[in-house]
Amino acid sequence: MSCKKTRKTPCVQPKAPKGWFEVGASRAQLRPTGTPRDREHTHAAGARALSHRPTLVRPPVAGAMAGDPPAIKRPKLEKDESSYSHRPSSANGSGHRHPSSGSTSSASDAAPPEEDMAEEAVLALIVHRERVVEQYKLKLAQYQSLLDTAESELAVARARYRDRAPPSRNPPPPAPDRRTPPPVQRDPKPSQPAQKAPAPQTRPQLVIPGTNSRPAPRAPAPRTEPAPRLKKAADAPSSSSMAPQDRQKKADKKPKREIVQREPQNLIQSVRKSSPTILKFYGGHLVPSQHKRKLRCLELCPANDQLVVTSALDGMVTLWQVQSSGPSISSLSTTNCFSPKQRWPEDVAWHPDGDTIFAVYSADGGDSQVSMTNLNASGQKKVTFLPAKPHTKGIINNINFMPWSDTCFLTGGSDHAVILWQEKDDSWNHKRVHKDLHSSAVNGVAGLQQRKTIVSVGSDKRIISYDLSAERTEYKNLIDSKCMSVLLNPCDFNLYMVQTASPGRQLRLFDIRLRQTEVHAIGWKQSSSESQSALINQSWSPDGWYLSSGSADPVIHIFDIRYHGQTPCQSVQAHHKRVFKAVWHQTFPVLTSISSDLNVAIHKY
Repeated sequence: MSCKKTRKTPCVQPKAPKGWFEVGASRAQLRPTGTPRDREHTHAAGARALSHRPTLVRPPVAGAMAGDPPAIKRPKLEKDESSYSHRPSSANGSGHRHPSSGSTSSASDAAPPEEDMAEEAVLALIVHRERVVEQYKLKLAQYQSLLDTAESELAVARARYRDRAPPSRNPPPPAPDRRTPPPVQRDPKPSQPAQKAPAPQTRPQLVIPGTNSRPAPRAPAPRTEPAPRLKKAADAPSSSSMAPQDRQKKADKKPKREIVQREPQNLIQSVRKSSPTILKFYGGHLVPSQHKRKLRCLELCPANDQLVVTSALDGMVTLWQVQSSGPSISSLSTTNCFSPKQRWPEDVAWHPDGDTIFAVYSADGGDSQVSMTNLNASGQKKVTFLPAKPHTKGIINNINFMPWSDTCFLTGGSDHAVILWQEKDDSWNHKRVHKDLHSSAVNGVAGLQQRKTIVSVGSDKRIISYDLSAERTEYKNLIDSKCMSVLLNPCDFNLYMVQTASPGRQLRLFDIRLRQTEVHAIGWKQSSSESQSALINQSWSPDGWYLSSGSADPVIHIFDIRYHGQTPCQSVQAHHKRVFKAVWHQTFPVLTSISSDLNVAIHKY
């Protein structure tokens, strides 16, 4: 109690300054009591308190000796407070971040210039390799075209050889092949010096048969005893030891069609350069067509130009024969070619062999799209329908066979598609050439004779040239009017005609080499109607100088492409109503035409 009375001033123990702790404190009390900023302000007060209470020291440095007394050190002052950044803590999500953390992250995000340069080099290499691949693709397409041309020229040479020199029964022996080694012969035995050595084996002689002649039978070759090492090869089955069924299948296989190509002529240089040459017509002869509804198509047989075929909206296809004497025309047969959905043929085309007529219909309602009429058959087997239906909708506007050795034809429809049909083992396979190149109905398709390139025209005013070998578009030409049909010149393989809907300029001439350049434009004025009917078509003369065209008027317009004017050089009075088409015969000077007056007419010139 006395102590309490005599103590005037309470003994207040100084607290540890912020950033310091007591030496004798427990582990739970060994914790910092301030921030680095507070340490600078409390350093002096902490030094004075050391003389009254237990020694205050900083936390022991890692790695110090256990027996050494802790040294009192002054805390280091921070040079720049702005370099500290807050970081999340375990309690409230805020705290301090090392000063160099921000700069390190920003440096790691930026890519070094060496990596940028490496990436640019890789991209440049990829672009270079793509260009190399494109160049090789173009070269491959070019060599493929050259190969097709060489094969066609070889076929022409063989055809000429057969026409000039028919095969004889004893053809000369073929020249020895230097690539094959001489035949192996057995050495004669010493005990039989008079025995003759076997005759050397030679290749069988190759005989090229004629078009309508049977191959001459070969004389039986003398039987020789083969050498022991060649016994296995001699026992192999030969063509003469084949089964009768295999020989029959091989004999029935249809040979590859050979096309006798004419020498191309350069007619483009004479277009629009002179006055017209007028043809003299000797009047026409009208014959009832035997169709009950309006006529639609007229096509000339490519194998025999005395035969023509007509089709009408009554679904009938009629075969006609034209005689040059007179001239006269007579009906041979009439076939009902209605589709299963009772649709009439929209367009017809002859097979190049001249024994089958193909017709196209509509793709709506799941109807059949292509039919074949075999002129050599009878009954129900005369008309057959192909099971494939590649067109998706609308009318199939055009069918046209290609002038190539492989038998194939193209169809163009209202679904904007062009379909290629190829004959293989008495069946027809189809392939879509393109569908997105036209934005409207495809009205006409044709194939170039010198290479496998097709030209298609449509209601979208576009003329598109497509390379089948390279499977790419060569060019696109957009004109000022919708296109109705396309027709290639029979003599100049680079010249083609496109029918448009422009009055006075219905027919446009183009050069396939000039692409988008129009060579000439010709046409006519119609007195009965200003609209251009899609049923009106044109035809080239055999020499390639004249174009015949139907009209809404009852006349046939004749154009001479050498004429510098844009009007017909002459118009022939032919029918009582509009004329749809007039075709030129190849071997005699006669024009055959059809009209909406349900008559077929022939005109001699």
